[in-house]
Amino acid sequence: MEAITIDVVSDVVCPWCYLGKKRLDQAIENVRDELGVAVTFRPYQLNPDLPPEGADHKAHLAEKLGGAEAVERAHDTLTELGRQDGIAFDFPAVKISPNTLDAHRLLRWAMIEGPQVQNRVALALFKAYFEEGRDVGDRAVLLDVAEAAGMDRAVVTALFSAGADVDSVKEEIGMARDMGVSGVPCFIIDNKYAVMGAQSVDVLTNAFREIAAMKAQERIGKN
Repeated sequence: MEAITIDVVSDVVCPWCYLGKKRLDQAIENVRDELGVAVTFRPYQLNPDLPPEGADHKAHLAEKLGGAEAVERAHDTLTELGRQDGIAFDFPAVKISPNTLDAHRLLRWAMIEGPQVQNRVALALFKAYFEEGRDVGDRAVLLDVAEAAGMDRAVVTALFSAGADVDSVKEEIGMARDMGVSGVPCFIIDNKYAVMGAQSVDVLTNAFREIAAMKAQERIGKN
């Protein structure tokens, strides 16, 4: 069985990243009997300049997208797309546009405990923000998410207090930008191939199969 790695460059306040994660999960399920797939979530910040306490969500989005009507159109589109992928977007519940640096620090620590833990944390962060309207820039919320995912709350509290991995996460975000990542989600497969955007399940499934087939062919050629 061939194996591939997928680095998911994303931000936890990006609705397209939530869609991308759901579609990725389905694509992986489609190839479960054909391929081994290892997933790692990598950090990216759409709004790195937001203050630690965040900003008013409606005002921030209206400024970014060009007015309240543009925001409403975007939300209507995403709500329908989310329904198709099993996401119950509740945009009216979202009050804060947070700075996501701490959320990415949490994801980094979750990966140290294993990809399954990181996957649970990533899903929980998306759900908390987009379906429950919780502030994922609030450390109390992040600690709740960590604990529910099986992480040690006291350890995570200590890591936050110590300022652990702030520079490392910022450096990784900078590396993504240097690689040319200007929008998310971005799926980097085997450190060689990039699939940009929340592509359909079929597109992702076919990409995995094609890359695995190329790897198999390369191995045969070397032999």
